[in-house]
Amino acid sequence: MPLPSPVSSGRALHPEIADAPDRFTATVHTLRPSRFPTPSLALISATILTKNSAAHLNEVLAALQWCDEVVVLDTGSTDDTMAIARRHPNVQLYRLEGAFPGFGRARQQAVALARHDWIFSVDSDEVVSADLADEIAALPLDRRMVYAMPFHNYFNGRRITSCGWHPDRHERLFNRRATNFCGSEVHERVQCSNLFVRQLLHPIRHYSYDSMDDFLHKMRTYSRLFAAQHAGRKSAGIITAVTRSTWAFFKSYVLQRGCLQGGEGLVISAFKAQLVFWKYLCLHEANQRRTA
Repeated sequence: MPLPSPVSSGRALHPEIADAPDRFTATVHTLRPSRFPTPSLALISATILTKNSAAHLNEVLAALQWCDEVVVLDTGSTDDTMAIARRHPNVQLYRLEGAFPGFGRARQQAVALARHDWIFSVDSDEVVSADLADEIAALPLDRRMVYAMPFHNYFNGRRITSCGWHPDRHERLFNRRATNFCGSEVHERVQCSNLFVRQLLHPIRHYSYDSMDDFLHKMRTYSRLFAAQHAGRKSAGIITAVTRSTWAFFKSYVLQRGCLQGGEGLVISAFKAQLVFWKYLCLHEANQRRTA
């Protein structure tokens, strides 16, 4: 199916790269890119999904000024997200119209909109450290490789080193001619089958949640998408929701030493338990609707 085209750039996209549904539509705004040279032999396109991401976006984009372009695909912001994105000259800004299709397919769409084949996928609350930028710039990039980097996760202004948030590492740099994100609604990952994974040394700083309201909003979003992904494929019920959520809290707070993280450890462990509880109840409800 055809992919959306930028309003003013006139550059060709790559329909063979990702399976993009018709509900992905054209951009609202496209900025003329300003070239930022990188010492790497390969030009890199960073990709970011945004929705009401104003809290950290300026810092996130400033840390990506070494990229040749940054593709920002907005999924329905009502705050200053798009205005902030327009201030950065290497940003190509797009808006997704229609229902959100899930994180995996949205990331595939952002990848397909990029000019270059080397993709660096970053979230709107993840700040690339200067050391990591230098490390990537010095890499002799190999398309048979997927590059993973460590994540330092923060909550309430504090780096979290327990609760299963550390150590944390994700594959984020890849060549789209060799691989792409899977199409999962949640917990989407770069597909690494038949490829090598190289571990980089320097981190991305991840500011996971800014408030209790942010916790609750993401809990609702993830629960709904989890139910959509597994409805009819996975069983769930009230007992399952209770037992799994109880285990999630015990694992995070006791086995993963959240108890040593103070109040933040307790809140994170409680959030993880609540997320498990509600996503299995949502799945139970979705399965009942399918049966009916």
